Formats: sequence, structure tokens, C-alpha cells
Amino acid sequence: MNRAIAIYRSSIGKKAVMAVTGIIGVGFVVGHMIGNLQIFQGPEKLNHYALALRKLGPILYFIRFVLLGAVVLHVVAAYQLSKMSWDAREHGYAKWKPIGSDYASRTMRWTGPILLLFIIYHLLDFTFGKTNPDFVPGDVYHNVIDSFKVWYITAFYVISMLCLGFHMNHGFWSMFQSLGLNNPKVDRWWRTLAILITGVVVIGNIVMPLAVLAGFIR
Repeated sequence: MNRAIAIYRSSIGKKAVMAVTGIIGVGFVVGHMIGNLQIFQGPEKLNHYALALRKLGPILYFIRFVLLGAVVLHVVAAYQLSKMSWDAREHGYAKWKPIGSDYASRTMRWTGPILLLFIIYHLLDFTFGKTNPDFVPGDVYHNVIDSFKVWYITAFYVISMLCLGFHMNHGFWSMFQSLGLNNPKVDRWWRTLAILITGVVVIGNIVMPLAVLAGFIR
């Protein structure tokens, strides 16, 4: 236990925690997108999918517990890493110029909090029905359409998915780096895989609210 705590206190340990929780997050996002795309097959299909999830009972609560734990650990480790970086620099840069980094990596500290706010709103809207006055328990199809027919909710969702794209693209690649599974020979393959998976997730998640807003899904 003492050894595990000592490892976590180091930047390497915190990055490893972020990598593992990131893998859990990517797996959930991909699965969640595939399930939600059933909206294009009609209300019966989507609502049956949601009902099947609820019938998992204790298993569903365990999954939620794991996801919640992953989010909390990811956020805490990210904050602690940022604080370590700030504390190590006594004085700010007189003139800062990015070297060896891309836009996605430089905006991780911004896209992360935006995604956290999105997760909170998403749960309040589709899980607890607190932000949707027309929320119908169990009728996921109705709730999705009722929310996304409002343009500013769809706009917020699309912007959040773009932030997810930047965050996930860099995070997916860096988690292999943090776990020591990357090297110059396979680096470009990891980067390509990150772009492909991120692109599919972002497009898959954006097409749903836009289809509702445009009236293709009623």
C-alpha cells in the first residue's frame, strides 16, 4: 500500500492513473455512442435498449460506480499534475512559444473542465430529467428529441463534442505513452488510431442532435 501511494505521488503515477481511467472513459464513450445511434431505428428500438440497460440492475449500478470513480480519479490526477507543473515554475514565461506540441495538447486543461460541465448537464437532462420540463421517465426517444429540438442545447452539445474530440485525440495517444506502450516505431500507428476513433465518436455523437434539430428525426 505504501509503495502504491509513493508511486501515485509521483508525476509518473498520476499519469498512469489518468491513462487507465482514460481507457475506461474511451470504452464508455464508444459504447454509449453505438447505443445512442439506435435512435435512427425509431423509438421502440432506442427505448428497448434503454430498458435492457435498466434491467441489468446491480450490474448497471456497478458500472456507474466504476465510471464515477474513473471520472473522479481522472479529474483529481489532472488537477494535481497541473498544480505540480505550476509549483515547479517560480516565474511565468516572459514570452511563451509552443514547441513540440499541438493545439489539442495545449487545450487539455480547458477542454477537460468543459467536458466535466457537460457530463453534469447531460446527467441532469437525460438521466434525472431536472433540466427538461417535459421529461418522461423511460421514454428516452421522447426525451432526446425534446432536448435537441432546442437549438442552443444542440449547439452546446455539438461544442462539447468538439471539445471531446480535441481532448480524446491527445489523451488517447498520450495514455499509451504514459503506460510505456509507445515507441518511435509504433508512434504513428497510435496517432492514426487516435484520430480514427476520435473522428468516429465525434461524428457519431454530433449527427444525432443535428438530425433532430433539422427535423430528420421526429
